[in-house]
Amino acid sequence: MDLQLLASVIVTLFVIMDPPGTVPIFMSLTARLSAKDRNRSAFQALLVATGVIVVFAIFGQSILNYMHISLAALQGAGGLLLVLIALQLLTGSTSGEENAAKYKNVAFVPLGTPLMAGPGAIVAVMVFVQQSSQLSEYLAVGLGIAVVLASLYLAMRFAGVVQRVLGENGVELVTRIAGLLLSAIAVQMIADSVTAFVKGVA
Repeated sequence: MDLQLLASVIVTLFVIMDPPGTVPIFMSLTARLSAKDRNRSAFQALLVATGVIVVFAIFGQSILNYMHISLAALQGAGGLLLVLIALQLLTGSTSGEENAAKYKNVAFVPLGTPLMAGPGAIVAVMVFVQQSSQLSEYLAVGLGIAVVLASLYLAMRFAGVVQRVLGENGVELVTRIAGLLLSAIAVQMIADSVTAFVKGVA
């Protein structure tokens, strides 16, 4: 098991998916549901997010090959995308709450996707899989994904408790810190992409 890669996957996806920041959005989207229905929505959202992530993790390489997209291009695009997500976290911009009434089942949309398994998470997972070549690395990526998805489920399952413990200001603080870390990760991805392009030309 590649522990360094495992830690990198967990930190990156945790910052992107932002389990603590999901709590207020989840509470808002499921405010009219009973406790039983809220728990079922959390589980359904987990299944949807897992399915989306797994599909892109497995078939991402084939998609890239078919479209003739290089890993460097994917990293660059992912970095730019993560910058946008980081800005949303830093500015507190969340569209999920405002558009909740548009969806019949919030567990599928917007909870399962794009809030949990959004573009940033998909790109990050694809990049990690692309960079893996050994079984230990694939296991580290898979375990890292599982850990973050489990933390997301637990955050939604115990959303009421988490919100009471952290408080409104605590959740806000965690979200802002996540945005700052995510912006740093995005810049690193863009820098790696530029470096790969320069080496490719040279």
